Amino acid sequence: IIPAYNEEKNIGAVLDGIKKQYPGFPILVINDGSSDNTEKVAREHNAEVISLPFNSGYGIALQTGFLYAVKNDYSIVVQMDSDGQHDPANIKDLIEEVQKENCDVVIGSRFLSKDSYKSSLLRSVGMLLFGSIASFLCRQKVTDPTSGFQALKGKAIHFAASDNYPPDYPDADFIILLNRCGFKVKEIPVTMHASPEKESMHHGHKTIYYVFKMFLSIFVTLLRKSTKR
Repeated sequence: IIPAYNEEKNIGAVLDGIKKQYPGFPILVINDGSSDNTEKVAREHNAEVISLPFNSGYGIALQTGFLYAVKNDYSIVVQMDSDGQHDPANIKDLIEEVQKENCDVVIGSRFLSKDSYKSSLLRSVGMLLFGSIASFLCRQKVTDPTSGFQALKGKAIHFAASDNYPPDYPDADFIILLNRCGFKVKEIPVTMHASPEKESMHHGHKTIYYVFKMFLSIFVTLLRKSTKR
C-alpha cells in the first residue's frame, strides 16, 4: 500500500524499484486527491490505483488501502511512503519478520540501522518525545514511532481497516493502541534515504499542529477501553 499526494516526480521510481525486486507483488497506490499527474504516472507503471475525490489525509488514505486488502483477502500488507525514502530491499525483511509466530506488526526503524539517519532538530525532538511516550506506555522500546514503513498481517490488517484506526496521523497513537489491544509489535532496522526537497505526505504537516494532534490522540487512546483483537 502506497499512499500518495502530488508525487508525480517520485512515484514512478518507487514503483519501478519495487517491481524490479518483487515482480509478482501486487501494488496499490492510494491517490489522495492529488492535483498533479500522480494517478496517471502510477497507472503507467502498472500499479492498481484508488483515487480519493479530495485530499483526505495520510490516515484515511492508508485505511482505504487496508479496506481494499481485507476485501481482497490479503494475509500480509506492507505499507510504504511514496517519496522514495524507503528502500524496497527491506520489504522482504519486513515480510519475513511479520510471518513469525509471535508478531502481528513490524515497523521499519531508521534508528536501528547502522547508517545514522539525519533529520532536522525539531523533527528529531518530536520523534524522541513520542518514541519515549510509546516506549513507556507499551513497556517496550519504540525507536521510530513515525515510520511509515511497516508490515501487518491477519487480524492486524482487519484492525487497521476498522474504526479503531486513527484518521489523521497513525503513528505513536496507533502503536500504543495496538499494544493495548494485545497485538505484538516489533521493530527491525531499515535503510531510509534522504527526504526529497518537497515535504512528504507523511511528514508534510505543520510540526506544532502535529504535536498537538498526536498528544490529543494518545490521550483519547488511553481513555478508550481496550478493544479485543
